[in-house]
Amino acid sequence: MSKLIAGLAHINLLVPPGTFDQAEAFYAGTLGMTRVPVPVMQKDTLAWFDITPGGKEVHIAFGTNEDQKSPRHPCFKIESTEALLKLQSKIWEHFNSTETKGKPTEVDKPGERDSGEQSFEYPKRFFARDYAGNRLEFSL
Repeated sequence: MSKLIAGLAHINLLVPPGTFDQAEAFYAGTLGMTRVPVPVMQKDTLAWFDITPGGKEVHIAFGTNEDQKSPRHPCFKIESTEALLKLQSKIWEHFNSTETKGKPTEVDKPGERDSGEQSFEYPKRFFARDYAGNRLEFSL
């Protein structure tokens, strides 16, 4: 039997209504993703960000995250230990900055133990929460 699922196309995360500017600040500004056009009929209700050029995406939609401490999360694969540390430091700087637009609500401090379950089976990683409370994992 052949595989029916060939990969992952996108993930969808919820943010409060009217906060696409904050999504732009965090997902494009801090994480370095590229904002891409959405279908014309949905331009006021969705924002899309490319993770890889022409490939996998993060879709941002208006909605309410009922549980701001939910363990649900996507995991973004990072290409190297150096890139992982660089990204963690960038998110940490945004978290500690006076800039409030798109400011993450949590991030594991660089150089310290990550906030996830601890086991030798887990790769090098860290966690953060975007400005809307969405938990994000970044891993080798």
